[in-house]
Amino acid sequence: MATFVRVAKTSDVQPGEGRVVVVQGHPVALFNVKGRFYAVSNVCLHRGGPIGEGMLDDAVVTCPNHGWEYDVRTGANLANPTARLRTFEVRIDGEDVFVGA
Repeated sequence: MATFVRVAKTSDVQPGEGRVVVVQGHPVALFNVKGRFYAVSNVCLHRGGPIGEGMLDDAVVTCPNHGWEYDVRTGANLANPTARLRTFEVRIDGEDVFVGA
């Protein structure tokens, strides 16, 4: 069973934005897509770029280093859907955002 870690308040990440949070010592990219929160590994599969610092367009984030694109809902790479970032379960309790570790 996953342990959930409080990482932010819902107001900390506005719709259409992302940020890097730390879950048990590991960087995780947290995104707000139209009021729903998603979390994926912060490390791009291409060359380790910081996914959480990328541009979010609807549910697609673009790695700021070399432009690889991922669906933040599934972690799937758009060019090669078999390549996936690790995803994390997100729970909201009141105004607090929790990510499963």
